[in-house]
Amino acid sequence: MNDSPGWASPGSSPSDGSPEDKPLQSPGSSPPGRPADEPPKNWSAQQPPAHGGAGWGTPPESPGWGKWDNGWNHQPPAAKPGVIPLRPLGVGEILDGAVATMRAHWRTVLGISLVVAVVVQLVGTLITGFWLRDSADLTALSKNPEPTAGQLMDAMSGTLSSSGIAVLVNTLGTVIATAMLMVVVSRAVLGRTVDAGEAWRDSRPQLLRLLGLLVLVPLLVSLSMAAGAAPGVALLAAGLDALGVAVMIVGLVAGLVGAIWIWVRFSLAAPALMLEKQGVLTAMRRSAKLVRGSWWRVFGVQILAAILVFIVASIIQMPATLIGALVSGQGAAALTDPAASTSWSSLIATGIGAVIASTITFPIRAGVTALIYLDQRIRREALDLELARAAGISGYGDQQADRPAAGG
Repeated sequence: MNDSPGWASPGSSPSDGSPEDKPLQSPGSSPPGRPADEPPKNWSAQQPPAHGGAGWGTPPESPGWGKWDNGWNHQPPAAKPGVIPLRPLGVGEILDGAVATMRAHWRTVLGISLVVAVVVQLVGTLITGFWLRDSADLTALSKNPEPTAGQLMDAMSGTLSSSGIAVLVNTLGTVIATAMLMVVVSRAVLGRTVDAGEAWRDSRPQLLRLLGLLVLVPLLVSLSMAAGAAPGVALLAAGLDALGVAVMIVGLVAGLVGAIWIWVRFSLAAPALMLEKQGVLTAMRRSAKLVRGSWWRVFGVQILAAILVFIVASIIQMPATLIGALVSGQGAAALTDPAASTSWSSLIATGIGAVIASTITFPIRAGVTALIYLDQRIRREALDLELARAAGISGYGDQQADRPAAGG
């Protein structure tokens, strides 16, 4: 992809044509053939919203140029109507933008995350307390060195059934939280607030598609791992134990590499689906095009965000787990004893910690992903010019015409 400005039809590569094929426009003017109050292409009719009202609004005064210092003319400062400056972002700015969104719009962001986290954790706690408690009390597998086939089947069926329901509820909660929070982030970039009701109305039409996406991508990741392990499993089944183990280890490593590559390649599909109102496959193609040539950068930012989320969740969850072990009456044994860990006192304590952790980490994950998507579009499609126009900043394109590309 090149860095030429302009907008392509949804799902197509904005760089498929040459720069000469794309008409230039004067700062503050509308692209040829599009009314001044029409939102940018490749962005839904509601994204980004109007600046300060129902229409696109009257542009305010343009920001000033940088100061002269010792004979050197500084680059003009990038406009910052919201949580990020409208220019290619550094890694720290992406992480800071996600946190800034949570700070600036904490009522909406934390409200959405809290409701979703409470529902998901409540269902998980009830399933564990009522469904798994009996199987944990039996402890057929842990206390019986030679369990019968019936005991094994009962334990496995109970665990798989309850885990399946918990995974389903968690997936639905993640879909709803991700969809609504990405709407909030898209508004926060332009400095506009949005309440939970408006975020729900804007995201609701895309929920089923987002659910399909969040099922399809993990399925592809799982298939990569299974394909890597398949040759080793076949050799083990044929009785070639030593060779089978060696091939399985190599295959699992190769499958893991493929799984990570697939995950990063399609990691921007969710914001493309939500903010461009795309279908599942079209959003995946958009993600692949935006990630192409920047795979390592996207991977690095996503890993940093995952580490940050893990640290925050652990700091919150570990004290709750210890409190749960103490109130269960089993002490340190509750950390390893399945029966003690499923006591109601332990479940409630750990559940509260999980709710708090999810309430804080949901916005960070969704915000980082949305801002990586916006950053890639700024770098490749000059999205900052369209965002500045939507925010009502006149003359921004003229000021940023000669800007250097930002480093990662």
